[in-house]
Amino acid sequence: MFTGVKVFSATKAKERDDLGEQVTRWLRANADLEIVDRTVIQSSDNEFHCLTIVLFYKPRNGAAKT
Repeated sequence: MFTGVKVFSATKAKERDDLGEQVTRWLRANADLEIVDRTVIQSSDNEFHCLTIVLFYKPRNGAAKT
């Protein structure tokens, strides 16, 4: 069970390269959350290649997130 979802998405090459760092910064800033599942999605068309990382989370130890 989860109580929240965080979506990270990028279409440009530089943004895709930095996506992992964005996720890491968010995880460190939200250490009071427990990641309960994740999904990685790649899609593309003729011009763009999109990378999306979806994190499903809940408060750690049942604590409420404000």
